[in-house]
Amino acid sequence: MAAMEATPGSSTGTADAPPTVPAPKKKLHGRAFYESIGSPKCIVAPMVDQSEFAWRMLSRSFLPESQRCSILAYSPMLHSRLFAGGQKYRDTHFQPTREPWAGEGFDPAAALTPFLDGNPAIDRPLFVQFASHDPDALLAAAEMVAPYCDAVDLNLGCPQGIAKRGHYGAFLQEDQDLIFRLINTLHEKLSIPVTAKIRMLETREATLEYAQNVLRAGASILTVHGRLREQKGHLTGVADWDMIRYLRDNLPPDTVLFANGNILLPEDIDACLAATGVDGVMSAEGNLSNPAIFAPAPAPGDEAREYWRPRDGRDGGWRVDAVFRRYLDIMYRYVREQEPPTRRPLFVVGDDTTWLAAPPPPPPAAALVPMTESQLQQQASAKRAADFTIPSAADDDDEPPTKKQKHQQKHQQAPKKPEKYLPTTNYAGMQGHLFHLLRHLVTRHTDVRDALARARLADMGKFEAVLDMVERKVAEGLLEDERSGGATIKREIDDEIQLKFGNKKKDHKGPKGEEEENGGESSLYTVRRCKRPWWVVQPVIRPLPSEALAKGAIQPKKAKGNNDCSNSSSVVKKAALVQNGNGNGAAVPVPAPAQATAIDETLAALDKTTPYPSSELVSG
Repeated sequence: MAAMEATPGSSTGTADAPPTVPAPKKKLHGRAFYESIGSPKCIVAPMVDQSEFAWRMLSRSFLPESQRCSILAYSPMLHSRLFAGGQKYRDTHFQPTREPWAGEGFDPAAALTPFLDGNPAIDRPLFVQFASHDPDALLAAAEMVAPYCDAVDLNLGCPQGIAKRGHYGAFLQEDQDLIFRLINTLHEKLSIPVTAKIRMLETREATLEYAQNVLRAGASILTVHGRLREQKGHLTGVADWDMIRYLRDNLPPDTVLFANGNILLPEDIDACLAATGVDGVMSAEGNLSNPAIFAPAPAPGDEAREYWRPRDGRDGGWRVDAVFRRYLDIMYRYVREQEPPTRRPLFVVGDDTTWLAAPPPPPPAAALVPMTESQLQQQASAKRAADFTIPSAADDDDEPPTKKQKHQQKHQQAPKKPEKYLPTTNYAGMQGHLFHLLRHLVTRHTDVRDALARARLADMGKFEAVLDMVERKVAEGLLEDERSGGATIKREIDDEIQLKFGNKKKDHKGPKGEEEENGGESSLYTVRRCKRPWWVVQPVIRPLPSEALAKGAIQPKKAKGNNDCSNSSSVVKKAALVQNGNGNGAAVPVPAPAQATAIDETLAALDKTTPYPSSELVSG
């Protein structure tokens, strides 16, 4: 009860923290380092623009204040070259102190007051993750953040196209020598430990050799995402815990190993620990859908207003309006350094309902509040660093200005409205976070979806208005659930499953957690296991690759100039899976008797760039 009702802003840890110059610490390695930060078993994954300070605070807020340091959190992935060379990039992505802490205006002898990222009172343990292919740029960036975090992590797992173009993340895995140099440079020269996060390769032996190389280079902790680089989007599928178990059994016993993948519900954490034998479990999408995933549910009878549990006492969950409120309160108290608006108590059945008929309250008067003095200084230094001079026509007697120069001159000379906030990642991540949290609610209530889409960066008044809409929808849902004795929501859940899966009856769980409907080719069990009413936070379940293909969400792409992608091995090698519109496209034109074979051939036709044999995994 005490844990559940602890307010996220009960102790800001910013105003009370004395000015301090971070003192150098003895550098530990491996298990000694892991034990020094409390041997955390629950880890908030690094996510691009999604594991920022405010989200880390929200994820920890569901634990009692004394236990929040038991959750290890990673920063969003940062680009080492941009971070080391760009003042504006640093100021918008990392705010460890109130005073300038690097670059222009930084005084190494000055006392620094902790602010947000890496604040010892509220944001530790913290690992800062970088993507890089340049050892020197990586070291320069890592040295800047070293005083404000516990370790620096190298991203070797990002599978997105931008990582391929930038030559980082999972697209370094063919260059094991470069990976060794990146990690070893930090191991030898950085004052704090270095860690790494990888994806598995296509064979156990290749993945083991990869992991050994990372550890030899000096990584203190190794995180393994149990999926291949190619497995993303509709091809995400199920992570391979067997592969991680194989690494656990074949790496030195004192290796600190984290597992990533398949964490949808809180109970999956213990299941993963038991199945893989790892030291800690990392969650990315599960955490985005439910930031309370690392906290135990309140005991029956102690739910109060934030947690919903059905009449039969089965699995419930945290209410979306409660989590929404916590998130906004953290933004107010920590990022904006002001008290949140006064709000009515969260509605529960039995409360007065007259407010539901009243018009929504007006948004707070000061939607965009002025920045603090330290934020103004950071913004000014960022603008100075970004300033440049555009040559005018008068500067060149021979040539008139180009069209591009005219456009640049016009925009440079136009008066700019004064900014009222520093557009940090804490603001930039809000809309995406809320769409993820409210995914099941906005699918049903499209007016909430539209209002959230119109919310602009840092306009807290708009987000308050969306919160009011969400609270009203949840109250109406709870009242209908009470009137129907739970029958309405049960029928809606059954209808949704019927729409997705038809009349399938078998839905049992295999020994390792994978679905065994239709030979392991259905996500029906997972959907039934995770499904909750739309007013409760819950994971988003992707269809398995074979299901997505059968429904037309993905389809084989033929090579140019060839109308047959099944009879040519060279065409099959180059085939790629493409999304068909919004995922609800027309069915793949494959005759029914050949459909199972077509699915296998299409999955095998992924554009592989690794030199390893094809995997037998359907999903990973």
